[in-house]
Amino acid sequence: MNFRTFIFWVHLVIGVAGGIIILMMSLTGVVLTYEAQINRWDQQEYRSQERATHSEPLTIDELLLHISDHVPDATPSAITIRHNQLEPAVVNVGGGISMFFDRYSGQPLGNNDRPIRRFLRSVMYWHRWFALDGDNRIYGRTITNTANLGFLFLVISGAYLWWPKTWSLSALRPITWFRAGLKGRARNFNWHNVIGLWMALPLAIIVFSGSAIGYRWVTNGIYFAFGENPPGQSTITSQSDVTDANVNEQRHYASYQPMFDQANIDAQLWNAITLRIPADNAERVLLLVDRGTGRQPSKQYELAFDRENGGLVERTGYPAYSPARKFGRWLRFAHTGEVYGFLGQTIAGIAAAGAVVLVWTGLAMAWRRFQNTQSKQSRPSPGERLR
Repeated sequence: MNFRTFIFWVHLVIGVAGGIIILMMSLTGVVLTYEAQINRWDQQEYRSQERATHSEPLTIDELLLHISDHVPDATPSAITIRHNQLEPAVVNVGGGISMFFDRYSGQPLGNNDRPIRRFLRSVMYWHRWFALDGDNRIYGRTITNTANLGFLFLVISGAYLWWPKTWSLSALRPITWFRAGLKGRARNFNWHNVIGLWMALPLAIIVFSGSAIGYRWVTNGIYFAFGENPPGQSTITSQSDVTDANVNEQRHYASYQPMFDQANIDAQLWNAITLRIPADNAERVLLLVDRGTGRQPSKQYELAFDRENGGLVERTGYPAYSPARKFGRWLRFAHTGEVYGFLGQTIAGIAAAGAVVLVWTGLAMAWRRFQNTQSKQSRPSPGERLR
């Protein structure tokens, strides 16, 4: 058995073993292609209507006061203001729930826990861990992460198996474009090769980024490849921190609106600014300035302000990240294609749809091979026919 034959059989076995799981992840990936746009469309009724008596929107500090008055049980961790003043203020209240507030009246408009979002999140849970609950999620994650690693091998080995032994027009034509009039195994073979060729690069990026999301050792390997040490684990807040927080409650803090105004001037062109509500013992206030869609790290940066005097302390965030951390952030949103906006999402969605066809045609060819093998084994030998 030569090396190419060995790779083929490993490719076949992994494809059959993980095919159904890869098919499920690919189908759910197609459904989630435009998740962000669908959610934004579903929330358009929360847009404010400018009133004559309120020609200017409320300040950040006034909005936070209204939020505490209308929803006293809410513990906001961040508030996002979009450049379009008719867009509502988005307040993160934890648990993946965001509430929307009119920027002119401060009135609550609703939250993002809507039927479409719940449906898309259920699809995402299937994509990640078979929608299992509680401690069972670890089993679902293990299966999907393992299948994803297998898929990465399939993409790489598929490119190797696709590589023609001789480069000629007659050899390339049937494996680089669709051929009309084919049926059965010939059609499946043609589709498998053509889609595998054109989708190889986007699928490799999607699958590798999925491995980086699913496995810590892959992320660590990325840092080592860049000659950097992986980030350490976050520390748990100690009792002394809690004591300090109680002391800091008595300190005077600067208002948030001047910080927001400074971020507005600094950015000039921006789509959204998110103010992260600082913890009681925090000395800085962080504002995330987003010039993109919210899923493009290279178009984001952070401004750190002194919490007491409101002065700008530091420009931080993505521009200050190390090369390995930048690559890791790029991978996170390359997985969905969102790092390149609508076009990137479309390419990722097409690649996921291509993966569906790859799995289907691969399983169909494997089944036909199995049937042919069974037929040969059940066929009597020439000697047996003479008896």
